[in-house]
Parts: sequence; structure tokens; C-alpha cells
Amino acid sequence: MAPLMRAIEISAYGAPDVLRLVQRPRPEPGEGEVRIRVSASGVNRPDVLQRRGQYAPPPGVTDLPGLEVAGVIDSGDVEAMEAAGLRIGQRVCALVAGGGYAEYCVAPVGQVLPVPHGWSDVEAAGIPETFFTVWSNVFDRGRLQAGETLLVQGGASGIGVTAIQMARAMGARVFVTVGSADKADACVRLGAEYAIRYREQDFVAEVARLTAGRGVDVILDMVAGPYVAREVQCLAEDGRLVIIAVQGGVQAGFDAGLVLRRRLTITGSTLRPRPVAFKAAIARELHRHVWPLIERGAIRPVVYRVFPAAEAARAHALMESNQHIGKIVLDWTGTAA
Repeated sequence: MAPLMRAIEISAYGAPDVLRLVQRPRPEPGEGEVRIRVSASGVNRPDVLQRRGQYAPPPGVTDLPGLEVAGVIDSGDVEAMEAAGLRIGQRVCALVAGGGYAEYCVAPVGQVLPVPHGWSDVEAAGIPETFFTVWSNVFDRGRLQAGETLLVQGGASGIGVTAIQMARAMGARVFVTVGSADKADACVRLGAEYAIRYREQDFVAEVARLTAGRGVDVILDMVAGPYVAREVQCLAEDGRLVIIAVQGGVQAGFDAGLVLRRRLTITGSTLRPRPVAFKAAIARELHRHVWPLIERGAIRPVVYRVFPAAEAARAHALMESNQHIGKIVLDWTGTAA
């Protein structure tokens, strides 16, 4: 019988209190995989959706939630590790398709990256899901270039604070939408040129004002629904709208004539079901282009709150409150306050 580990499972679909601390067998790494002894697990919006029964794991993936971890390589495919420059005992962070809410987690070698110099495991646990997502959508699909402008809907989210810093470090101007003054201040400190308080300001009018009527080049949207029609109005000629979540609903109407006249692109993606090779390619790009920015301090961690892993329900409740700025992390070492 395999040794046991602590893990957080979804006992039934529903509110945060359906999350339960349980004992599960430790997973065994297969070909091309490593096993990580997890110190910290990032908490993300897809975890909440999975808990509610709205975002099932891909076929063959564990039912345990959790898409990003940091810790130490415990075992794995030695040949694959050597080819990737990894080793047993190395501190790493990894993107996974599930199973991150556990003391041990298996990850494909290609989705594993070294913990950036000077970052703790708690800080590194907040990297994979957001950094992979932002790189894939803002820079690959959105083709954001230095000198262009980016609008981030939800600038204080984990995705938002990553997008602000990454885009600014790459030489772009960044505007964000936020729901409160403290979130606006935080986003500006991180590098946003202006934070639009959407409860009090019309972001379409504000974008027009901030860009002298030109519009922005790229929009990163986590809302969709009725936002899409308004975002189309915000885009400059040859602008790109990238949708990565549908918190406002899946139905969207917009001015197709405006899309034609301005030569706009409306696109989107989900990361979790994509193949390992796709995610491994993103990891290589991050290591090449973004890790140097992290190492020199151009991008810094933004961890709002750390919970003991056993208190995952409280972490989910905080995420659903939308009061946080940056990342929420679960600690498996017993050191969280």
C-alpha cells in the first residue's frame, strides 16, 4: 500500500465548507514526470469553479483541486529531469492540471520551473497559473508589444497583478479596472498608469480619455458577457480582445461593423485542458523572457494572505469575497499564521 499524505478534497459540490482535509495515497510519478513534496499551493478562481461543479478536471486527472504548487522535487523520471536541467532536492514551482491541494503532487517535467532566486515557496506557489496564463494570452494570443497599451479587467486579481507587472516590464502602458480605492492604489504602485474604478466610472469613456480617443491595443478580459460590446468600443485599430474567463456570462453581443472597420481580433483560451507540450513551450518562454525580469526585481510577488492548508475553505471564502489583492496561498508546512 502506498504511503499516505494529507490532501484537500471536494466532498460534494457546493459552498467552501465542502472542502475536506483527508488522507490520500501519495501519487507516483510516471514517464516524463516528477513528484514534488509540496510546501505551498496557489488558490485560483478555477478551483472555486471546480468546487461548485462548474469546471471538471480533464479526463484522467485527479479529482483533487489545485493548479499550481511550489516545493522540492522528491522523485521522478531521472532521464527527463536531467534533460530539463532539474534534479532531486531542487526547489521548484509547477503548473499542474489538478492535485495541487496536497502534500505531494505529480507534474510533467516540462511544466516545472526553478523557484526564482530570493523568492520563498509561498511566493513561488503563486507563479505558475497566473504567469502561464498571462504569457499565453497577453503576449502570445494578444501579441502585446513594447509601446502598446493594455487594459486589464480586474487589475487586483492574481492574474491582474501579474499582467500589470509583466506588461510594464516589457515596455507597455497598462490601465486596469478595479472595484475600490485601495485596489486602485495597489495597482498603481505595481505599475498601472491609471486604475479605473468601474463602480463609479465608465471604463469606455475613461479609456477614450486616457488614450485621446485612440483606444487600447490589447484587452485582457475575465468577465465577458455584456463587457464584450463595451470592450470592442475601447479597442484601437488592429486591437485584440482576449477573453480568459466568463464571470459575466457566456452570451455576448457586439457591433460587428466596428470589428470590421477597425480590423479587430476577438479571441480567448483556457489553459487547463491544453496538452503538456503546449504548456511546456510556455514554461520555456517564461524561463527565457520573464525569469530574468523576476531576478532583477522588475516583477515581484504579491501575496495577499496565506492560510494553513487545512483552512482551504476560508481561503475559498476570501477569494469569493473579491476583497483580496494578488494571490491567496495554502501553506503545507505548518508555518502559516
